[in-house]
Amino acid sequence: MRMVFLGPPGAGKGTQAVMLSERMGILHLSTGDILRENVKRGTEIGKKAKSYMDKGELVPDDMVIEMMLDTIKSGDKEKGFILDGFPRTLYQARKIDAELEKLGLPIDMVTYFKTSTDTVISRLTGRRLCKNCGANYHIKNMPPKKEGVCDKCGGELYRRKDDSEETIKKRLGVYNSQTEELIGYYREKDILKELSGDSDADVVYEELFVNSHFQRRG
Repeated sequence: MRMVFLGPPGAGKGTQAVMLSERMGILHLSTGDILRENVKRGTEIGKKAKSYMDKGELVPDDMVIEMMLDTIKSGDKEKGFILDGFPRTLYQARKIDAELEKLGLPIDMVTYFKTSTDTVISRLTGRRLCKNCGANYHIKNMPPKKEGVCDKCGGELYRRKDDSEETIKKRLGVYNSQTEELIGYYREKDILKELSGDSDADVVYEELFVNSHFQRRG
C-alpha cells in the first residue's frame, strides 16, 4: 500500500502516519526527517541540501525528490510507504509520480485531512516540542506528565517561534494557495479521499485504517 497524506500544518497527518505505518508495517516518510537524516549522515546530497538550509533557503524540489526516492529504494518496497506532507506542489506531485511509475510503485491512495483554521490555530499554538529528542506534545490534548519536561528523555519542551497565531494564518494562506491545484490533480486521478482533520485523532485513525485496508484489498 502506497499512500500520500496531505493537509495543512496542524491537521494531524504526521501523528496518523506514525500510527498507521506501525500498524501496517510500512515506511513513514516525511521530508523533514529525510533531510535531517541525510545531513546527519553526511551523504553527498545531504551536504548539498545543508548548504541551502544554512543560508535559510528552501532545498530545491529535485533534490528533495531524489532523497525521497533513495529512501524508498533502500527500504522494503514491497511493504509500501506513506509520504507525509509530500508532495506540496503540483510540480513535485507530477515529478514523484513519474519516478514512482518507472519503479512500478504508483501511489494507491491520497488522503486529504481537511481541517478548519480554528482547529489548526488551537493545535499549533498549544504544541510543544522537546529540544533534545523532538517528541511532540500539546498542552491540552497530549500534555507531558510534568509540565515543560519530555516524558521520553527528560528534555526541555519549547514552543516554536512560528507557532504564533499570526504566523500560522500566513502559513495557512501559503499552504492553501499551493494545495488547491494539488487536490484537483489527485481528484482527477480518482485516488483522493477526504477526511475531517477536525475530528478526534482516534476517530480519524479508524476511518483512515478502514479506507486504506479497503483500498489494499480492492
